[in-house]
Amino acid sequence: MAGAGAYGRKSAHSQPNCSKSGLGPGPGPDQPIITCRLLRSLFTPLIQTLRGPILSSSSTSPLIQRRVERPRSTRSLPSVYMKFTCLSKGGNFYFPPCHIITVSGFRILLDCPLDLSSLMIFSPIPTHAFSNPELPSPDSVDQKRQKHERPIDSSELIRAQPWFKTVTSLHLWNVPFIDVVLISSPMGMLGLPFLSRVNGFRAKIYVTEVTARIGQLLMEDLVLMNKEFRQFYGCEESGLPQWMNWEKLESLPSLFREIVLGEDGVELGGWMPLYSADDVKGCMQKVHTLKYAQEVCYNGTLIIKAVSSGLEIGTYLSSPVLEDVKDNSCYSAPTSQKSSTLSADNDQEASAELLLSTSESLEEMEKLNFICSCIIDSVKAGGSVLIPIGRLGIILQLLELISLSLEASSLKVPIFIISSVAEELLAFTNIIPEWLCKQRQEKLFSGEPFFAHTQLIKEKKLHVFPAVHSPNLLKIWQEPCIAFSPHWSLRLGPVVHLLRRWSGDENSLLIMEEGVDADLALLPFKPMAMKVLQCSFLSGIKLQKVQPLLKILQPKFVLFPEDLRQLVSYSDTNSHAFFYYCENETLPVPSLKNSSELEIAADLVSLIHCRRLTAESIGIGRLKGDFSVTHGKHQLHSGSEQADSSQSRPPLLHWGSLDLERLLAVLEKMGIRGSVEQGNSDTDSENARVVHVYEPNKALIEVRENSTIISASNESLSSLIFEAVDGILSGL
Repeated sequence: MAGAGAYGRKSAHSQPNCSKSGLGPGPGPDQPIITCRLLRSLFTPLIQTLRGPILSSSSTSPLIQRRVERPRSTRSLPSVYMKFTCLSKGGNFYFPPCHIITVSGFRILLDCPLDLSSLMIFSPIPTHAFSNPELPSPDSVDQKRQKHERPIDSSELIRAQPWFKTVTSLHLWNVPFIDVVLISSPMGMLGLPFLSRVNGFRAKIYVTEVTARIGQLLMEDLVLMNKEFRQFYGCEESGLPQWMNWEKLESLPSLFREIVLGEDGVELGGWMPLYSADDVKGCMQKVHTLKYAQEVCYNGTLIIKAVSSGLEIGTYLSSPVLEDVKDNSCYSAPTSQKSSTLSADNDQEASAELLLSTSESLEEMEKLNFICSCIIDSVKAGGSVLIPIGRLGIILQLLELISLSLEASSLKVPIFIISSVAEELLAFTNIIPEWLCKQRQEKLFSGEPFFAHTQLIKEKKLHVFPAVHSPNLLKIWQEPCIAFSPHWSLRLGPVVHLLRRWSGDENSLLIMEEGVDADLALLPFKPMAMKVLQCSFLSGIKLQKVQPLLKILQPKFVLFPEDLRQLVSYSDTNSHAFFYYCENETLPVPSLKNSSELEIAADLVSLIHCRRLTAESIGIGRLKGDFSVTHGKHQLHSGSEQADSSQSRPPLLHWGSLDLERLLAVLEKMGIRGSVEQGNSDTDSENARVVHVYEPNKALIEVRENSTIISASNESLSSLIFEAVDGILSGL
């Protein structure tokens, strides 16, 4: 419990955001480029070999060591393109999944959400004061447990300032080592201030400009709604609150304990007090916004493009492409139905979107029309309607359909939106045409507003206020009415006050989303006479649409949650491979190809002198130049200091088998005497042959399968022995 709320410790070894490599000058306008293909399976171990020390001195003695490296066999080396770790599978639209992928040495965090459904274990602000603002003290834990065998009562809700549940597994990662954060939706952004305020956080945060603005407004609204709790309960205690004491946790109902601790009892460390307005401001200063269809390149390697996902306004699919823009390797989040508020991209994505929207969009419209019919019935009966739905696209469409239904029924009923950020949010939707569908974009050229709420406000049919106690709202308030207000958890914001007002009216209507535990959400307001309508809206694709979608997209690899393995069928004839992942397990994903292209300047090509490796059936050669990676392309340019090809250079890499008898003969000619013995290396488990040199000074030569180590008492003797080995082995 001492570690609750800690994302990670500050590290002095954090990686910088940008690498200094790849900053060499590009080719001139008259300098041709020649493209060659590098075999990844050979190139990687050679780089690893050349990174080893060629000359190193011991810290405990003046012994001089030289290492002669020989390449290992590379045919069985695995080629891993990406490592995928699922930190959280999420729960619904309001709690999207959270993943970390490692590509080309970079760690990328995909979304940083909050589990706001966990707020339901707290009691909303009461209308009367309690003698004890914490949990009621039971006579004993045993009596409390016996009580919990009966249905949960509202008195068992935690009466304290709420803490917020973050992605617990993210706390186990070293935050300074995260290089990039990709945010795909406003809901995936709500936990970001917890991360960005950690000491050592240096990651670049990429968000679409629409998601960034909407996400900022939602975070600011969350801070303001939570402020009401702080005013009621007073300043927060230092350390952990009383309800997190183990005795208090044990006295909670089993449902509450599972929400607090998780199924495995390890999620207590994910609870944190809400961030402040300053934390939100500091977080937004670190955000890099992307315009619609904009591409950015991170560190010359990862290409990130903002593409509409079809889920909500401003949400996008992040597509980091490795090494080459032609590689077509990308990570994509799941898409949903085509909404009337969203736009499509290229032909392939439009085809997939059309496939998903043929039946689902009609079904969604039928749901919205049914909701409107229920609203009209409730209003006609003299009841009011409360809608705490948090989806911006659904709210905009409901406003249009409700106004049409009221007009068709000749009803004059006011519509209220009560939220601290509603006015700014509605105004913002009128300046983002690129994120809207073609039908709404066409209104831009005809001078019409994109959405109906603009005209409804002008006609005073729609009224927007920041709070329920706004003086102007009290002046024009009338019932029955239709009210949109946060928060969907029914624990924060104006919805609490309105629900308490109408919960006893059997003609009034509350509209909630499915996926929310209605019994738990409505617990503080029971008994209720108010009608409740729960509706489901798509947040992804249906399982029966998976195979048709894959047939259109033709991916090489498909990642599915493990619990969907039995629900998704596939044939052996499919061109794509399926991988299944679980939470908190790292899944390696193979590379799509075993080679990469390297563009070499023409004046450098003439300097290449290759030597053939008969064992590998390829040739290798040394070349000096400035290496750069720009927008996924590898390039080698002429360096500022070119080595003279006629000048001899010591080999950096050797291959072949070292004949010790021949080595002794060569050393004999140099005046160096030694003897051979079979031995076992102290630093390696493989057998090593050892040559002891005893004249003119002592030295040791260890010959292993992949390297030869020369240990001598002085530099000159080490150089002579190295020269002898170099003359026997083939070098480069």
